Amino acid sequence: MHIFPQVVKFVNESFDSNTVQIIHFERTVHFVKILNQDADEAFLVAAYSHDIARAFTEIKQFKGRFKDPSYLKAHQDKSAKIIGEFLKKINAINEFIERVKMLVSRHEVGGNEDQNILKDADSLSFFEKNIDFFVTVMVKRTSKDEVKEKFDWMFNRISLKEAKEIARPWYEEAINRLESLE
Repeated sequence: MHIFPQVVKFVNESFDSNTVQIIHFERTVHFVKILNQDADEAFLVAAYSHDIARAFTEIKQFKGRFKDPSYLKAHQDKSAKIIGEFLKKINAINEFIERVKMLVSRHEVGGNEDQNILKDADSLSFFEKNIDFFVTVMVKRTSKDEVKEKFDWMFNRISLKEAKEIARPWYEEAINRLESLE
């Protein structure tokens, strides 16, 4: 695993060492390892870099964006392109680059088994680390209904039974906290 540390450095610097984002990436890697104990280095690189486009894209609105197919495609494609260019720059082999890009290019919607694992790991990390932010901050920026829709979408997109079981207590906590707001 000689490429992974270089990717971690690139991603962390791209996000200006934003602790919240870095923890999300670390936990996504953690959950990929739980859902696939044989995850290769390319899989771990994809897990750590799946949202790299967000470091280069200003987020202006939240409403509905998380489920908009055109936004999701653009986000996935841009992330795959950015990490692919970085891997090429550090002389990763083409097969490795293509595997990472294939995984990142479907991390929001899934596709094959590995893409689904990455999507599920992304959702698990979201629930583990973002409930408080969405219940206390995002609900004020948008609405309870919009935040509930995000929680529902992140939970319902989980493919694997094992991942659903891990996520369920966090999802239920998120919904309960949201419903307890006045």
